[in-house]
Amino acid sequence: MRPKLKFLTDELIQKIINEAIEILCKIGIEINNQNVLSLLSGKGVRIKKSRAYFTEDIIQKALKTAPNSFSLYDVNGNEANDLSGYNINFTPGSAALHILDYNTQEIRNPTTKDYINFAKIVNQLKYIASQSTAFIPSDVNEKISDSYRLFLSLLYCKKPVITGAFRIESFEVMKNMQIAVRSSGKTLKEKPLTVFSCCPTSPFKWSDVTSQNLIDCAKYSIPIEFISMPLSGFIAPVTLVGTLIQHTAETLSGIVISQLANPGTPILYGGSPAIFDIRYETTPMGAVETMMIDCAYNEIGKYLGLPTQAYISLSDAKQLDAQAGLESSMGATLAALSGINMIAGPGMLDFESCQSLEKLVLDNEICGMTLRMVKGIEPKEDFPAIPLLQELLKEKHLLISKHTRTHLKLEHFFPGQVINRANRPRWIEEGSTSLKERAHNEVEKLITSYEPTKISKEIQKELIQLMETEARRYGQEKLPDRDLSHCV
Repeated sequence: MRPKLKFLTDELIQKIINEAIEILCKIGIEINNQNVLSLLSGKGVRIKKSRAYFTEDIIQKALKTAPNSFSLYDVNGNEANDLSGYNINFTPGSAALHILDYNTQEIRNPTTKDYINFAKIVNQLKYIASQSTAFIPSDVNEKISDSYRLFLSLLYCKKPVITGAFRIESFEVMKNMQIAVRSSGKTLKEKPLTVFSCCPTSPFKWSDVTSQNLIDCAKYSIPIEFISMPLSGFIAPVTLVGTLIQHTAETLSGIVISQLANPGTPILYGGSPAIFDIRYETTPMGAVETMMIDCAYNEIGKYLGLPTQAYISLSDAKQLDAQAGLESSMGATLAALSGINMIAGPGMLDFESCQSLEKLVLDNEICGMTLRMVKGIEPKEDFPAIPLLQELLKEKHLLISKHTRTHLKLEHFFPGQVINRANRPRWIEEGSTSLKERAHNEVEKLITSYEPTKISKEIQKELIQLMETEARRYGQEKLPDRDLSHCV
């Protein structure tokens, strides 16, 4: 039996949804994009200045056309993420401004080299099913920083990409990169390669850029994850239920826009809400209340029949320390038990602002443990028990029993070298390594053992040409040096 966790009753979920619908009908939502306002007006939505007022009928029709599941496919066209039911998939946190440097233990601006190392590592992590455009390289023009991340991701890692555009103008080249990999828009629709994050602004607002990104993605059936970010006690009600009402309204508004733009557009009912810690004026992603909100809105999404996403398996710690392990593992466990389909966060530190490669490989082990946990407990040739226990009494152990050899690797999860399970004498004999040292050793090993993806040389050249052309548009004549030995 798969273990499951619930925070809300169906009755409470329905009350939250009803309240959110009423908000969208009576308070409406501000949209600062004339294209979107025109689209909505043409579909019967009442517009007053820059505010859109939906009806319950429009909202319910949009919910009916939104798919209840979809899959993501890697650069080679193989299914990688099944976003249905209670299936869980892990992906690293996205869009960090900084990276934790292992050698100096300082947080600094990341570079192209850091990003390539990240992509090479994620390509080999067994329990992380997709990659993300995890941080923003500081050695390129900021106007190409969003498309450049996707470019590096597609070149160096075969897994699907969780990404997003910072500017309206960036979408075109990011879409063309995906078509280059898939060979046509039709194939891209059939086998989605990315999910784009589209973020409403709390309270009840869509900016020019994010709302345009939303309808651009919908036009090409590129999956969208809605990232509503209400902050409990600051720009949302202090109560968890109040925050959930606001989150539901903001997310429903995005669903309506996407489905009116193109019915059937794949979406993830997601977010990145948090409580507001008034003592430090921070938004702790590792707070238990933040995790509770995430798990609860996932229940609302599932109640509506939609696949879900959350930023949850991450930490507010500034180093790879006990706090980082505590908050990340607790978030991963709660998310897995809740059945959040896309769990974003591995590698993240410092309130979603910093990536750590060492934390990423540790979090990969946490992901493996939670994936084992949700498989639950089931009998495997355990009845009748007497023959096996008679064997135990006779042999004094079951180490080489047929039953053990058959079921050992299915029943027991064995983490990699980052997690130390040796006894103390063996640990001393093997170097008395700390967690940080073992994690760094794993990072170095994965970078060294990286093998290029099987993406064709023709596609690689087309991606490079697209990126170089985009860079020149903004005055950057040369991209940073990078290892392109596999792109000859």
